[in-house]
Amino acid sequence: MKDQFNRQIDYLRISVTDRCNLRCRYCMPEEGVGSLSHLDILSFEEILRLARLATGLGVRKIRLTGGEPLVRKGIVSLVRELKALPHSPDLVMTTNALLLPAMASELKDAGLSRVNISLDSLREDRFESITRRSGLARVLEGIDAALACGLTPLKINMVPILGVNDDEIVDFARLSLERPLEIRFIEFMPVGSSLGYGAGQRLPAESIQKALEQVGELMPEQRSGPAGPARMYRYPGAPGCVGVIPAVSDHFCGQCNRLRLTADGQLRPCLFSEGEIDVRGPMRQGASDEELEALLLEAVCSKPDRHKIGQKDFEPSRRPMHGIGG
Repeated sequence: MKDQFNRQIDYLRISVTDRCNLRCRYCMPEEGVGSLSHLDILSFEEILRLARLATGLGVRKIRLTGGEPLVRKGIVSLVRELKALPHSPDLVMTTNALLLPAMASELKDAGLSRVNISLDSLREDRFESITRRSGLARVLEGIDAALACGLTPLKINMVPILGVNDDEIVDFARLSLERPLEIRFIEFMPVGSSLGYGAGQRLPAESIQKALEQVGELMPEQRSGPAGPARMYRYPGAPGCVGVIPAVSDHFCGQCNRLRLTADGQLRPCLFSEGEIDVRGPMRQGASDEELEALLLEAVCSKPDRHKIGQKDFEPSRRPMHGIGG
């Protein structure tokens, strides 16, 4: 599948739930949010049908997200059935890792290739402040469990926020000196309104890179295959690597290869655009495979050339990040 800007679209992010066991300040309010009802979210059968059609059209990578995907009952079975699709897509997951210690081996055996773990502080008190929950020790156990069972290369996603955790960039980078971890620093993205942090607290990629240079010489990492949006580096002799994702200051829209499917069955051509295409309604009204394929292709053709963050007409999404899937 190619969009109108000749970008190859072969990556589908599927949000399997809007629920989460954390309350991160840049994602949802302290009181949480009203969760979607059981009937509002896509069933596993519906997810599998759409995934089958998407892989038939050329999708080769599927990422499961949430909310927190591991809180969805039966997630291991979904992984197994997705992996068994005719084109056997590369199957990955983004998780906060709180439930990973007990589930890592099962997920690997079911066909999950690797995980990205979201973690914004290595300090228990600050972890609790950012997430409004305890559990740093369990996240670290989840990292150990993922490495032990081969859910690798394991990526740690850290969002540096000015005045909150930007003084931990060096601590995170040093993890790559000790273990085969890919530490990725992602610019804070102002998705949604009424969040706990403001757009003025975004730390630009240039500042992140300067902090990384305090640890040692940054050698550009040569990678085989698609490298994604991160600028990757390695310190001399390090088993792991570090990366910077300039999601705002130097957008990577020209290489965007993804669609997003929300938990309530909406296709989003762009993370930062309000445009959505309903597939749940037509599917439950008896749409044929051909009609659903047409909706997938419509979403591909609807992708904008780039997001509008930083432009005067940019407006935060009405959907918060937990409702999109990141």
